[in-house]
Amino acid sequence: MASHGTDVDLVAVVVHRGRAALVGAGARLAGSVPEVASAMVTAASTSRPRFVWWSARYAGELVAAVASPLPRAWDLAEAHRILHGGWKAEPGRVWAAAHALPLSSMPEASSGDLFDFSAGDELGPDDLTRSDGHLRADAASGWLESDARLLRWAEAALECAALQRDRAETLGPRIVGTIHSESAAALMCLELEAGGLPVDRAVLEDLIGGFAGPRAASEEAAVAARRARDAEVLRHVPGRESTDLRNPQQVRDMLAGVGVDVPNTRKWVLDAYRHVHPVVDALLTWRKAERIATTYGYRWLDQCVGPDDRLRGGWSACDGAAGRMTAENGLHNLPAALRSGVAAHGGHVFVRADLGQIEPRVLAVVSGDPVFAEATRADDLYAPVASRLGVERPVAKVAVLAAMYGQRSGAAGEALKGLERAYPVAMGLLDRAYESGVRGEPLRTFGGRLVPTGRFLAQSPIGTNPALDAARGRFARNAIIQGAAAELFKAWAATVRALGAPLGAQIVLCLHDELLVHAPADRADEVATLVDRALADASRRWAAGAPVRFVADTSVIQRWSDAKP
Repeated sequence: MASHGTDVDLVAVVVHRGRAALVGAGARLAGSVPEVASAMVTAASTSRPRFVWWSARYAGELVAAVASPLPRAWDLAEAHRILHGGWKAEPGRVWAAAHALPLSSMPEASSGDLFDFSAGDELGPDDLTRSDGHLRADAASGWLESDARLLRWAEAALECAALQRDRAETLGPRIVGTIHSESAAALMCLELEAGGLPVDRAVLEDLIGGFAGPRAASEEAAVAARRARDAEVLRHVPGRESTDLRNPQQVRDMLAGVGVDVPNTRKWVLDAYRHVHPVVDALLTWRKAERIATTYGYRWLDQCVGPDDRLRGGWSACDGAAGRMTAENGLHNLPAALRSGVAAHGGHVFVRADLGQIEPRVLAVVSGDPVFAEATRADDLYAPVASRLGVERPVAKVAVLAAMYGQRSGAAGEALKGLERAYPVAMGLLDRAYESGVRGEPLRTFGGRLVPTGRFLAQSPIGTNPALDAARGRFARNAIIQGAAAELFKAWAATVRALGAPLGAQIVLCLHDELLVHAPADRADEVATLVDRALADASRRWAAGAPVRFVADTSVIQRWSDAKP
């Protein structure tokens, strides 16, 4: 395998069925998971290497065996997603991309059929790669049945990391740093899944009961409760009691029958008709209760909240598009009505921090617009923008958000003309991104993540459907801002994770631009100060000297609902 002189700080670790291997920085060890985990702890405390793995998921057993949080990592799967875009990042694909091999010839696992030649009969039992350079199809699974093969697998990971780093350094000055923080985020996802979000089960149960009624003793009782919820809406429309409230078209027909003609039944559309007929208000109340009863009801509580009163679900470091973190089981979309059930456990508090006006501040960095950057010196960015445009603050806010989300009609469209005159550099960046998206051209975020816009709305060939081309452009316009904001957020979270561990502080929720840290009550002020300092440090590194100020609303609370909206 190729030798790279810059590999001295990279140490690859792999694990398979209770056995593991470690290779790099002069070390070469195969053994049990506890033995290799012990070697990792020793290495982390002496030479401070960057641990390499095919993905945090593959290394989860090893990571769990290391008592203290690992500070530095290179996640091959996350690096691949940044360098090449998309979500798929299995080892064979990562290897092929790192070695510039065509994906079209990447082997598939054998089905075991007599006439299936995909496994490659020319391979010897100990060969890791085929004659065309691709990894064998079973490299990450059945092939790893010996310590010698585990060592080869670790060497392959080390080689991939070196090639990825070389590639990243040629693409731009910030991509290596983005991979570092993305790898830390992938590690943090494992910790978030294992640790869970502290909740007050009794309060959650009471809140659910307030919407869904008491626990149903039988399926018949559950059906009866559902009919009772429906009846609260249908009593306002005599003669239409057979309407299925879960069928949008039937709901539209019901509303039209009482003079409410709407294009769809989304909440923001129906809100404007609350005063027209009482069924609209009843329907919106029903919708909130129905969502909690069905998605966040007793079954959700029983299945997703453990006996230790922690809400757990799967986490991903990126969404496969612009790179935002995602989570399951309500961790990213818990209704506001249930937030009082998220509570710090005994002897602890939450330190909650919410980034203020993050996307326009990111736009100031990404665009390099010095005039727009000046506006970020204010606590409220929209105030100086409004002053410069000669408009009220709400109008300035609508204009800035419209610029990033692509709205050009109505009051927003008029205000946008003023923005284009006042901040031509920032607006020019957004316009160029839009044009690239329309043409289906790939973009890279400020931190270097590839966003392949041509895959977005791919059911329509580029240039054949103006409406879909425009939607592709709007996606691109927002992706370069949203993606950069996600990069800054992860850099901040990774810094908080590293600095907070010695204080016993643990990140328990990452929600787009909001951090929730579970901290010992007697260290709360220290942790709050640390969170703010981490933002200053992370944003300074991420912005690479841009004169842009980032702010966060940081508070110490007992329940999530205590935070200011």
